[in-house]
Amino acid sequence: MRMLAYGVAADAVDEYIKIGGTTALECLRRFCKGIIRLYEQVYLRAPTQDDLQRILHHGKVNSPGGDKGTTTVILEAVASHDLWIWHAFFGCPGTLNDINVLDRSPVFDDVEQGKTPRVNYFVNQRPYNMTYYLADGIYPSYPTFVKSIRLPQSEPDKLFAKHQESCRKDIERAFGVLQARFKIIREPARLWDIADLGIIMRSCIILHNMIVEDERDTYAQRWTDFEQSEGSGSSTQQPYSTEVLPTFANHNV
Repeated sequence: MRMLAYGVAADAVDEYIKIGGTTALECLRRFCKGIIRLYEQVYLRAPTQDDLQRILHHGKVNSPGGDKGTTTVILEAVASHDLWIWHAFFGCPGTLNDINVLDRSPVFDDVEQGKTPRVNYFVNQRPYNMTYYLADGIYPSYPTFVKSIRLPQSEPDKLFAKHQESCRKDIERAFGVLQARFKIIREPARLWDIADLGIIMRSCIILHNMIVEDERDTYAQRWTDFEQSEGSGSSTQQPYSTEVLPTFANHNV
């Protein structure tokens, strides 16, 4: 856990656990594999119909950039407003753009096979039964992507673009919190094999989702407190949008 949380070297813990660096690395691999085997089906799963109904008003898809001048690996993720990560695809080289990663990703396999749960909702008095992601302009014009309006002119278009772009910050927050909790995925990893990096990334996301499950109710309380203070005139800006969707994005690590 110290190696995951603080990114310390394997031989930095040998003074108090009395094992060598290679043994510590093997322990880390086995620990991460155990986390994935035991908890992946619960804490890194596709959303069910009940999940979709719960997050219907909280979600999006976007593509943050990464470091330049260094070798990076891309993490593609889908996250909701409460920072829960629903999908993770790791391993593409950082030289690829969002469209190339999307072509390789399994995120829409269930959609193509017709296995996704259906949800029903109305927008502007029109019924819809397909879930959607908020995305930036580089993504293709799929029905499941709701992209912003480039150079909006009318007031309704400006309002839509403002809310859509503000909602897309949820995925950035999810990446930021994930890296803050597990420094190992923020530090250089030149000595790691790409397969080991994938195991570490998935286990960190599972542990991250466990924390989110434990703290999720506190998020709602903070929003309620903020809205009450806003009504009393002590605040003039909402911290997060109240209408968001599941978030999809790529991030170089």
